[in-house]
Amino acid sequence: MFTEFNLHERLLKGLEALEYQKPTEVQKAAIPPAMAGDDLYVIAQTGSGKTAAFVLPILNRLLQEETQPQAPRALILSPTRELARQIQSDIQNLARFTFLKAELVIGGEDFKVQAAKLRKNPDIIVATPGRALEHLGAGVNLDLSLIQTLVIDEADRMLDMGFSEDVIKIASACPEARQTLLFSATKGSAGLQRVAENALRDPRWLELDSVRDDTPAIKQQVIASDDNAHKEAQLKWLLTNESPGKAIVFTNTRVMADRLNGVLRANEALRVYVLHGEKDQKDRKLAIERFKQGASGVLVATDVAARGLDISELDLVINFDMPRSGDDYLHRVGRTGRAGAEGVAISLVAPHEWNLMTSIERYLRRQFERRVIKDLEGSYKGPKKVKASGKAVGSKNKNDKKDPKAKKARAKKLAARKKPSVPKGAVVASSDGLAPPKRRS
Repeated sequence: MFTEFNLHERLLKGLEALEYQKPTEVQKAAIPPAMAGDDLYVIAQTGSGKTAAFVLPILNRLLQEETQPQAPRALILSPTRELARQIQSDIQNLARFTFLKAELVIGGEDFKVQAAKLRKNPDIIVATPGRALEHLGAGVNLDLSLIQTLVIDEADRMLDMGFSEDVIKIASACPEARQTLLFSATKGSAGLQRVAENALRDPRWLELDSVRDDTPAIKQQVIASDDNAHKEAQLKWLLTNESPGKAIVFTNTRVMADRLNGVLRANEALRVYVLHGEKDQKDRKLAIERFKQGASGVLVATDVAARGLDISELDLVINFDMPRSGDDYLHRVGRTGRAGAEGVAISLVAPHEWNLMTSIERYLRRQFERRVIKDLEGSYKGPKKVKASGKAVGSKNKNDKKDPKAKKARAKKLAARKKPSVPKGAVVASSDGLAPPKRRS
């Protein structure tokens, strides 16, 4: 129970209103040391309840103070605008019975309006690194001199997006005596360790679960596809027959996201929205709000939405394109099956994506369920021969070297690549005509 954490009564009242009964594993592990003032390096899966794990200690600390400082006291850094909005929404819900305020500092919104809100000295700032640095550069907009707690959320994603130097600059602008809480879904690379070394002081390391750990609540399936046209037919069938509620369809490119948006809108039974980086901030916000409000719908998105979207009752995630890494895969499918709820994740795999899919299986140490849609069975059913790793066996055959026909065919190909030889006895002139001609002997 949350009463075990000795939280302020107004926070307990907010948790009761939200019907939060039992803390999750990450909340049990992170809240006590965070309330004690320790720096934390926390590794936990997406959807494990880690937002409340850092928001509750911040709110509790602010409620203990009797005076009202003339500057923000907590800064939360997020890699994406969508995640920043979600964090601000969570803060507002948890602090509903307090007078504490949080403001957003993200790109895509009016700079001067944000500056005016910052001058009102909100208690908490939720920001993306790029826009935070812009306000810092302005000199008077963003005052970090009284920051008590700095949170770096989704730190691994932050580095993937090239924000490592920005994060270090922002951390150095905060007081040295601050508390820093770093949350990541993976252990990260040397770059993440560098950020941790610069931002944290003697942190407590809490490794609850990483993206490589199993997600038993999510049923994960693979369907072989011939090509993109076949994938589109399979996608329409899945959304029509297996998604009574909400579904997210992930693509690797904005172009494909826009195309699928058009393809699916042709079906009047589907409510379709699209979300990618080229969309205006207002359009992105509107698409997310409408998708959340409806009882059913389809959101076609690039990886910009893979983190930060907390959508209740999300039944299905479909990978139209296979993600480029195992971490990206888990962040996508992590949109469903959140907080222990059940969910389904289906990946449509074309022949050129098979090896990528098996690499993700090996990275996650699990095998996805293979399935076929009987009404749309294609010619490709996976590679005929596979290696021990699960990858397809290549077309090259070492025995070809012993085959005279294969050897002759290779020689013919090599001869065709060479420049035509000059016949014996022909006169050869230089290309510029200046050197004296020579007769080939």
